[in-house]
Amino acid sequence: GLFQSYAVEIDIKDASNATCLYADWMMRFLITYESNNGDYKTTTLNLSSSVTHNGSVCGNDTQAALVAVQFGEGHSWSINITKNNETYQGDFITLTYNTNDTAAFPDAKRKGPVTVLVKDPLYPVQLNTVFVCHNSYFIEAENITQIFWNVTMQAFVQNGTVSKKESRCRADTPTSAPTVPPTVANVTTASTTTLSPAPTTAPKPVENPDTGNYSLKSGNKTCFLATLGLQLNVSQDKPLLININPKTTVADGACGNTTATLRLNDGNSTLIGF
Repeated sequence: GLFQSYAVEIDIKDASNATCLYADWMMRFLITYESNNGDYKTTTLNLSSSVTHNGSVCGNDTQAALVAVQFGEGHSWSINITKNNETYQGDFITLTYNTNDTAAFPDAKRKGPVTVLVKDPLYPVQLNTVFVCHNSYFIEAENITQIFWNVTMQAFVQNGTVSKKESRCRADTPTSAPTVPPTVANVTTASTTTLSPAPTTAPKPVENPDTGNYSLKSGNKTCFLATLGLQLNVSQDKPLLININPKTTVADGACGNTTATLRLNDGNSTLIGF
């Protein structure tokens, strides 16, 4: 579906008015909640155009840095970042969403703020190095998927200047293309060397995706069962076909009385919801 999300930029200053923590990123959240009639629905929670960062702090050798943002109708998100010898690393991410926000949760059975705490899975970053991740990456916990992209962040900034040295996320690491040996034309050994015309080869057909079995349980009973092969056709400068690999794809979701949600995450920045 279409969505509107806004970038967040935070530049925290220390007592001498020098930058000690800088972050610029985009994020949104997929949240599954129970409706008044017992169904489970999935909503998309995006950042609004007005975001505050009350409570963000620089941190030091003994105190964790904190990036905290508040947005929309009572929603907030934060990450505390710890320093250890020559590295810094995200520790815990806290999301609080408010189901009183009727635009995002129009028929939520449970009303009020809900807080979810999750461990940051990203690896440590060297001090005086900025963490950069342009491609999307996902963090899943309970009934929430957090999606981040266009991330630039450095904690414990030295001398008030964001470093030009980058540490890139795994999602940005290009995969090496297979080496294809060049086609060598036939060469005769006669006095006049001639090249035979290169054979015309038909384009290689795209392989069909492998069939996977995906299921959800409600208690000890299976409530959702899907057997399918799935291929995505992405329209861009050059068409991109992506086969979803059942061996590396994780299924989760929820079942209600009249609605069920199945989410497939292939671990390569592809998240599909049914």
